[in-house]
Amino acid sequence: MSSEANDDSVDGNGGNGSRPESPVLPGAPSAPTDGMPTSSQPPKEVDDVMYSDIGINTLLNRLKQSIASARDYAAFLKKRSTLEEDHATGLKRLAKLQIETIKRNESRGGSYAGRLSEVMRVHERMADNGMQFALSLHQMHEDLNELSNNMERGRKQWKHDGLDAEKRASDAEAAMHKAKSRYDSLAEDYDRARTGDTKGSRRIGLKGPKSAEQYESDLLRKVQAADADYEEKVRLAKAQRESLLRSDRPKAVRALKELSRECDSALTLQLQKYATFNEKLLLGNGLAVSPLNGENAAQKSMRDVIYEIDNDRDFHSFVGSYAGKVTRPSEITYEKHPTLAPKTQQPSNRSVSAGAGPASPPPQQPSLSATSGPVSQPTSMSSRYAAQPPGPTVAPSQPQQYQQQPAPPAAFQTQTAPNLYQPQAQQTQYSQQPLQSPQGLPDRSYQSPAFGERPTREAYVATPPYPTHPSERTVGYPPQQTTGSVTSPVQQNAFNNQAPRSAGPGPMSPSQQQRLPPLRPVFGVSLEDLFHRDQTAVPLLVVQCILAIDHFGLEVEGIYRLSGTSSCVNKLREKFNHDPNGVEFRNPANFYHDVNSVATLMKQFFRDLPDPLFTKAGYRGFIEAARVEGEDARRDAMHQQINDLPDPNYATLRALVLHLHRIMQYERINRMGASNLALCFAPSLMGTHTGAQIADASLQARCVDTILNNATAIFDED
Repeated sequence: MSSEANDDSVDGNGGNGSRPESPVLPGAPSAPTDGMPTSSQPPKEVDDVMYSDIGINTLLNRLKQSIASARDYAAFLKKRSTLEEDHATGLKRLAKLQIETIKRNESRGGSYAGRLSEVMRVHERMADNGMQFALSLHQMHEDLNELSNNMERGRKQWKHDGLDAEKRASDAEAAMHKAKSRYDSLAEDYDRARTGDTKGSRRIGLKGPKSAEQYESDLLRKVQAADADYEEKVRLAKAQRESLLRSDRPKAVRALKELSRECDSALTLQLQKYATFNEKLLLGNGLAVSPLNGENAAQKSMRDVIYEIDNDRDFHSFVGSYAGKVTRPSEITYEKHPTLAPKTQQPSNRSVSAGAGPASPPPQQPSLSATSGPVSQPTSMSSRYAAQPPGPTVAPSQPQQYQQQPAPPAAFQTQTAPNLYQPQAQQTQYSQQPLQSPQGLPDRSYQSPAFGERPTREAYVATPPYPTHPSERTVGYPPQQTTGSVTSPVQQNAFNNQAPRSAGPGPMSPSQQQRLPPLRPVFGVSLEDLFHRDQTAVPLLVVQCILAIDHFGLEVEGIYRLSGTSSCVNKLREKFNHDPNGVEFRNPANFYHDVNSVATLMKQFFRDLPDPLFTKAGYRGFIEAARVEGEDARRDAMHQQINDLPDPNYATLRALVLHLHRIMQYERINRMGASNLALCFAPSLMGTHTGAQIADASLQARCVDTILNNATAIFDED
């Protein structure tokens, strides 16, 4: 509104721009009766400002502030909701992970596991409370956003309507003032013409100079027209002013005031809800941690739950659970060696048959290990064979002093001399000695209806019958003294450069190339049956194949990836099925100088097992362990599954893994790392990819790869 409107006194209101005194606007608040403003009645100065020329602009600015405050608080609620949601999600995930960790065998059980599970469930309830709080804040954020958008639309509408009414009144008053100026100017000219003061006036018309009478009459006519126009403009300005003061301005003021009040009230309500939700969250978490006594007597506080942990009872329960595995010490007796007994007392040879009594004599084969230290540790990280006498069980790439190993238990002691062969009849008595577990070891013996009672892995102690240092790997293959082993006649004659007395493992003549009958089959026989029949922890075929590859195949590129000659593999297969004790791979001529055929033969052996090396019963456990993402956690899970394998499977897997670990040391030459070896062996060790196992192919390879990369950690190799 221009300043000229304040000088106009045509409307009779003094021209001060204030609202009229007489009209009572509908819905307009009345002045307080006692002269003091109340919460529902604004002060008189506030009322004067709202209904003045600057009232609409003032209310528009106030509404703009309310909308900005609502949007700022909505943004705060959104950020707080995100933080609470992340916190609740993380807390619940952590509680579930801790509950799963409690269920593992590595953690304590008993009252500790039960009470800690209850504590974790309290954390889950706290996480649920936090999630509800986050959802409530998010809803408040949405409500405030919707409110601010509605307020912004109302503000724009009333800004247009209110300011448009103000502009119409202002324009009418400006036109009135312009007409008044023109009317005053013409009136002054007419007064000068009438009084004869024509100085400076223009009397020249279109037809020449005008006379005084003509000039005066023209001015009179113009003054009358200007007076009529001015009077009309005053009437219009008064009408616009009346409309503005009585209708347009009060309506806009009332609407803007209501919008501001609605926005402010909604924001205050959301603040109250925020305070209530905070109190509810804290109260819910407090009741979850420490319930009220009268609310639920069955629910205990977190402190009471933790106080119920009984460490002594848990300790006694854990140790007492092993009471059934305690074995009595074996009786110490003197037993004369069968070689010193008279010949008349030597029993005759006995062959293995189903349901027979004693088993056949144990062949003189080594178990497989890379060191002379203890073997794998169980879940508690103690040695799997803590009481086993130390001794090497795999042909290592470093020299080992096998002649200085401690003597085995009495049941396995034997005296041998270099190049001395003991007849089978003498070994029979040796094999009939009672097989007892060492003191302090759990009884893990097996019963088989086909082969009778068999020894445990702990009772088996032997040393490798092959050279361990590169300097010993000579062409002549000198004889080697080992504790607990007997030199075969084939080895004796080979060392003395004599022809063997029976068909040896060397090249066969045409008359000997007939198919050999499977007298003692190796392929397609379970590891348990081989363990019982041959009384060796590791099958004879696996021992010989590892011996050959350790001596002649570590630097062969693509070992286990390249296939051998099928004819050579079939001949070697027939030899082992005929008499596994008669096969000797120290001489490369015995496997036709084709080390790849030896590798293929061993893979065929594992592939033909009725029950894979990683047993069918434990298959799911290995696959689930392979799914674990963390390297350390996956190694520990795999270690637990390996410790749960039967004794023959464990010993065979240990020998194979340490052998493959030695191959990995030559990866720069043979191009066979852990991943390549895992791809080659996974189908043979875990079962062929048929049916549902096809989808597990990558997990099978990952399982073997994890074991190979952690061979020394799982099997305690120094």
